[in-house]
Amino acid sequence: METTVLSVGKSVLNGAVRYAQSAIAEEVALQLGVRRDQVFITNELEMMQAFLMAANDEGDGDSKVVRVWVKQVRDLAYDVEDSLQDFAVRLEKQPWWRILLKDRRQVAKQMKGLRANVEDVSQRNMRYHLIKGSAGSNPASTDGQSAITGAMTMSSTEDARRQREKAKADLVQLIRKMDDRLRVIAVWGTSTDVGETSVIKRAFEDLKKHNRFDCHAWIKVMCPFNSVEFMRSIIRQFYINLLQDPVENMDAQVLRGMGMKKENDLVDEFKSYLNDKSYLIVIDGMSTTEEWDQIKPCFPNNKRGSRIIVSTKQVEVASLCAGPQNVAPEHKQLSIDQNTLYAFFEKGSQDGDSTEVGSSSTNSTTTASHILVNNKILTRMETTLAAFKEFQLIGREKEKSEIIQLVTNGDGCQFEVISVCGMGGLGKTTVVRDVYQSQELRGKFEKCACVTIMRPFNCDELLKNLAGQFGYEDVADMVRHLEGKKCLIVLDDLSSTREWDAIIPHFTALETSSRIIVTTRVEDIGKHCSKKRKNIYKLQGLELNDAHDLFIQKVFDKTMDLDEQYPELVEQTNMILKKCKGLPLAIVTIGGFLANQPKTALEWKKLNEHISAAELQMNPELEAIITVLNKSYDGLPYHLKSCFLYLSIFPEDYNIKLKRLLRRWIAEGYPGVVRNKSTEEVAESYFMDLISRSMLLPSQRSICDGKRIGSCQVHDLIREIGISKSMEGNLVLRLEEGCSLNTQGTARHLAISSNWERDQSAFESIVDMSRVRSITVFGEWKPFFLSDKMRLLRVLDLEDTTGLVNHHLEHIGKFLHLRYLSLRGCESICHLPDTLGNLRQLETLDIRGTSIVMLPQTIIKLQKLQHLHAGFPTKGNYLCTRHLLHTYGFNQLDACTSLCCGAATPCIMMDKDYGGGVLPGGARKLKSLHTIRGVHVAYGDAVIQEIGRLSGLRKLGVMGINEKNDVKFCSAISNLSRLESLSVQSDKGCLDDITSPPKNLRSLKLEGRLGVLPEWIKKLQNLVKLKLSFTTSSQAEQDAAMEVLGHLPNLSILRLPGCSFKGGELHFQKDAFRSIVVFDVEGLGGIKSVNFDQGAMPELEQLKVTDACKRGGIGFFGLDILPSIKEVLLSVHFKMDRAGTELEREARLKEQFRTQLARNPKKPILKME
Repeated sequence: METTVLSVGKSVLNGAVRYAQSAIAEEVALQLGVRRDQVFITNELEMMQAFLMAANDEGDGDSKVVRVWVKQVRDLAYDVEDSLQDFAVRLEKQPWWRILLKDRRQVAKQMKGLRANVEDVSQRNMRYHLIKGSAGSNPASTDGQSAITGAMTMSSTEDARRQREKAKADLVQLIRKMDDRLRVIAVWGTSTDVGETSVIKRAFEDLKKHNRFDCHAWIKVMCPFNSVEFMRSIIRQFYINLLQDPVENMDAQVLRGMGMKKENDLVDEFKSYLNDKSYLIVIDGMSTTEEWDQIKPCFPNNKRGSRIIVSTKQVEVASLCAGPQNVAPEHKQLSIDQNTLYAFFEKGSQDGDSTEVGSSSTNSTTTASHILVNNKILTRMETTLAAFKEFQLIGREKEKSEIIQLVTNGDGCQFEVISVCGMGGLGKTTVVRDVYQSQELRGKFEKCACVTIMRPFNCDELLKNLAGQFGYEDVADMVRHLEGKKCLIVLDDLSSTREWDAIIPHFTALETSSRIIVTTRVEDIGKHCSKKRKNIYKLQGLELNDAHDLFIQKVFDKTMDLDEQYPELVEQTNMILKKCKGLPLAIVTIGGFLANQPKTALEWKKLNEHISAAELQMNPELEAIITVLNKSYDGLPYHLKSCFLYLSIFPEDYNIKLKRLLRRWIAEGYPGVVRNKSTEEVAESYFMDLISRSMLLPSQRSICDGKRIGSCQVHDLIREIGISKSMEGNLVLRLEEGCSLNTQGTARHLAISSNWERDQSAFESIVDMSRVRSITVFGEWKPFFLSDKMRLLRVLDLEDTTGLVNHHLEHIGKFLHLRYLSLRGCESICHLPDTLGNLRQLETLDIRGTSIVMLPQTIIKLQKLQHLHAGFPTKGNYLCTRHLLHTYGFNQLDACTSLCCGAATPCIMMDKDYGGGVLPGGARKLKSLHTIRGVHVAYGDAVIQEIGRLSGLRKLGVMGINEKNDVKFCSAISNLSRLESLSVQSDKGCLDDITSPPKNLRSLKLEGRLGVLPEWIKKLQNLVKLKLSFTTSSQAEQDAAMEVLGHLPNLSILRLPGCSFKGGELHFQKDAFRSIVVFDVEGLGGIKSVNFDQGAMPELEQLKVTDACKRGGIGFFGLDILPSIKEVLLSVHFKMDRAGTELEREARLKEQFRTQLARNPKKPILKME
């Protein structure tokens, strides 16, 4: 098992090596005259990286001494990366030839110090023989050892040597006895060394010495895998070997020329060179089948008796590499000491042919298929399906029915509170939310609301949330209007009686048949709330059969009979379920882990043995659960471990936005380099991998919106593990209520919780500011959170922070390493200083929801800026000095700055309720921009032309398009060929002049007075998501518009808010809208009927109908024949009249929906508001 210290150390060291080897680092070292030191440090770091890999292979990571050394390596790697990047930032700030001699001397001195530290840490490993891979098999005894100890050591060493020689002889014999076909032998070990110091190395050297093969190479698979560099490494080894033999000069010339070939030619040249030679290749450290799928086509089957030896720590990878499709390979046990090593090889001996090595592992097993899927970014529909499955109830039908009975079977004369109690992870929230949304309770209550109690508890915010769900402006209005109303309220995750006592006084006047459902982990709290014993429902673990069904669904992604298809797994499955003790969270988590593991009894037995070995858990009740969750964490690749531990920054139950998380990961340097993938795509694949392993849950909000996963949350118990592990790895320092003042403060990431007392002296004593790379603040801001000492700061995330005002950001330009800056939701910020232009490394600037109108002119200096999010709310009293002083706590200077320098003029000119930021002149220089959101372009035409010159833009959101600038805007859009997302607020007819819309456009949002449907929309063959409002003047024009939209082949999400239809019928014909999954329609003015023909919208899963002020009747027909419908959201409230006829029409419409959906075989859920 890889320890957290080791995994974090490997991750940090990998980032340091990657940067030290980069062209930027090399160029900086050359210009500053420290190239020699830079090369030495890079080489030493690579050796340390190999030692850490050896520590993992040897199982030395659990040694206390090794953990200390690994921590030193980790800190050293941080220091090296920080120093090299600091040099680069300094050099970028001014030309190298202008750097003063004393500065160059200072750099040289710093590099010498780093070199000395690197040497010291490296020698410490050799000096104390910390890792077996760093010393020989016979390390010399130290002078302090006794003669007896020395004799014992010599004896055990000699025994180990004999065992290794036997294993080497067995492997050599296995290699030599096979036929002339190219054969692959995969070596898999349990806890012994499988790498460079293993028996493979001994066998390799033996065969090389006896010239058994023409070509030899030993290759270590690096992460991330690069196939081109992999081949070039082999070529370099071939070339070096040939230099030792002068007769082979011609081949040496060929290899030297081959190293210069381009990628497309390199593979062909490489295979051609090997075609008439026998070769022996050792591929060390293969970790995934995807790597093998990329490697195997490089080697021809030339019938020369060539051999490829693959070493791996994954038994599934070994079996897939060694055998052909659908044929299990044979295996041979090689004995080494008390450990075990297996060699896998193809069954029997068959005639060779000219095909490539083996066969694709893609379809060999279900697990391999899962792995391949996990490396792709899921489509929106796949993601939505996965999310629905995550929240699906399995084995809780009985509990759901019983809770519904408690809600409905009261005597009606007394207000009732039902408390659902149980430990964390039992699924209390899932069950209660399913009860809340159930058909049985539809129409039973006049008002309904469901809220999760956030931490720290804030009664005012909770009541505001409830008021909003009930449709009232404030709490007082809610309390007044709810008097005498029959309501259903869900309060999820109540954690103290104090919270209940603060909430309940606001609902004492509810109608007596009202119900409140509470979920809590503590039964005593439930008793305090419910009073009546019968209303306390204690949720238990799943019954064995239900637990089994949930487990199978999670592991295999389908229901199946395990006895028939995997009988060898039945015993191990029963053992796993016994230890999970019916806890759904544990079952889902371990099932997600095993979904990515080999479906073998051996692998599952190893898991079971590990679980049973955990005997020292502090809480016996949680022993099995924590053990399972720890195993899920241990099963993560090391690059995912750092990404997961990073999530411990966020508070409990926090909804983490996907884009925010991905861009923070990127700013921290977590995503590796993968060919043909952008950094953001790699980061998103990491995210989806964590989702698939159930380490993260997609938020309920994403599911209900019918979108791909846009945000996530972390299970409570899994989050606790993340906090513990991040503290162990010294990764995240969390300042929160109850944290120790003696907390170790050398962590790189600082998270300040809203419940932590803002104590400056305590802060300065706890936090080592010189090492902080990221700061995330929740709640109130204090100026001392930011210090000039934090010169290495990369991420400053102040989203929704309160108390932050303009002058707190005066010195923001000093943080030269800053890559991510978020002020989103900080409404009191209305001005950015000109020193923003000093942040040359900045990649993301998020100021949406602030009051910033005019972006500073210096923003055009940010050449690396990729994502710019702007946009601000403006109210009627926004331009009032008194409002700024009292509402936001501005001082007089801040208020004057806001009015005079930042906000007043543009706001007056725009005259909008919701405005956008104004870009300064010169925005065309921001060549790295991929995203611009919330920018207002009515304030001058030049900015439109400059945006049109940003050829790399993928996402654009603008407002202020009118008849004065529409022609220039349409021309600019036609130039943005890479655009994938476009959002525009415009006046009527202002977008008709677009002649060549971007071909790659996948998302289009057109708001404002659009007029008729633009002709160019029919050209958007790749469009997936569309939101627009338009006007039709006749039934024929309306049908023509629907004909255009209905034949967009990839359109999956269609939203039509506020459309004005003059035709009486909205008709969806057969074979139209074939890809639509989500359809959202609002404000059906002029429409009397909506008809779905047989075969229309065959993929539709969610239908949402909203019309808040409709007069007259609308008929919906064909709902019963929609073949894929899962959910219908109906929110239609007619205007009241004295005769009550509109109320009757509303009732008839709702009944129409109920009746038709009841006939639909899919039995979709109907939700009405």
